[in-house]
Amino acid sequence: MTKVLPLVALLALAGCASLPELKWPAFETPAASAVTIQVAPDWWTTYGDPALDRMMTEALARNADIRLAAARVDEARANLGLAEGARYPTVEATAGVSRSRSSGANSFTPPVLLSNKFQAGVLAAYEVDWWGQYRSASQAARADLLASQLGREVVGNGLAATVATAWFNLRTLDAQIGLTEQTLANRRQWLDLQRLRQQVGEVSDYELSQSEAELAAVEANHARLVRAVGQQENALAVLLGRSPRQQAEDPLPRGDALPRVPAIPAGLPSDLLTRRPDIRQAEARLTAADARIAEAKAAIYPSLALTANLGSESRALSDLFSGPATVWGLAASLAQTLYNAGRTEAALQATVARREQALIGYEQTVRQAFRETLDALVASRQSREQAEAEARRVDAQRRATALAELRYRNGVTSQLEALDAQRNLYQAEQNRLDAELARLAASVDLYQALGGGWQADRP
Repeated sequence: MTKVLPLVALLALAGCASLPELKWPAFETPAASAVTIQVAPDWWTTYGDPALDRMMTEALARNADIRLAAARVDEARANLGLAEGARYPTVEATAGVSRSRSSGANSFTPPVLLSNKFQAGVLAAYEVDWWGQYRSASQAARADLLASQLGREVVGNGLAATVATAWFNLRTLDAQIGLTEQTLANRRQWLDLQRLRQQVGEVSDYELSQSEAELAAVEANHARLVRAVGQQENALAVLLGRSPRQQAEDPLPRGDALPRVPAIPAGLPSDLLTRRPDIRQAEARLTAADARIAEAKAAIYPSLALTANLGSESRALSDLFSGPATVWGLAASLAQTLYNAGRTEAALQATVARREQALIGYEQTVRQAFRETLDALVASRQSREQAEAEARRVDAQRRATALAELRYRNGVTSQLEALDAQRNLYQAEQNRLDAELARLAASVDLYQALGGGWQADRP
């Protein structure tokens, strides 16, 4: 041992490699809000829409992206089992039988040319984890499992937001169709009245053609909305994980009206970095990259393998388990790579480069998270103001339309002014619905940005 230990020390020193200092980023975050923001995992229930609740349950249970993310978690859990298993000894049971013939032309050949050999035993092997290679691999696999679990949560959050937004789009289209059908009824009544007035000479052919053109424009818009509803239904059915037959035969439920927008505190939580699963996922990936560096560096140093075997060996099967047939052995081997054209060092540098990529990805995720949150806060506030302004515009335009029609009937103004007022009212009603949709979508974005959403066995 006095001769072997200095050699081991020299080999270990020869395997030393210089690495850059590994640092974690430090961020200057905005000042936290004094208001405590609580976002429930099932935040969509705050809209008070039972149809949305049922669809969300269906999507989170059957969506293909959710199932794919769950399969990735299973794979990462199995990889962790592989990494953990490499830290412990392996024990194998062996058994064998052979029959051979010796050469009869060899003067040293024993008289028996044909011989049998029976073997049975147990073989144990263990590689000492001096440098923490397998321990680091296990830590990396554990971080990968955490990242995959958080990745499933990221997918669930995104799916919940997408389903909610798609549902609100569909309900807005339904409301626009209802508005358009009401407008069509009013335009047909107006056109019937104009035809009667044209027959008695009170309205010219030009004015009648104007009324017909306005009716046709609304009919064309109605057809466009019906097509959009069908496409939105198909897209939502795919998000819910429905089969093609269900898409064709099982219509989606409908609500009575657009859901109300719940009140959300307009503050920036200080624990946003720990709320958002995508940030925590990026952090787990960076942790795994650190462990991979330690694993790659440990591969540079010598490895010590221990083996032991115990069994029996005999020429006859009846003597296999007798006392004289017992065989055993112990062995230890030390290995150190002296030259492999720099492959070990290159693998280490590649691991360091992947760690740098994970670090940059973590920084970008944090920046993007704060950007999305701040954008959602602005959109939530401005969309509310826009919806309120559009509602006031509709009220004012309704009064203007009524006055324009009255002025036209009394002969004070032309039909063009009345038609313009009707057209502006129809557009104002559509803009109000679009503003309500924007407000709903902004609230969904804010819920998602604040880290709320679906959580399954949160790690």
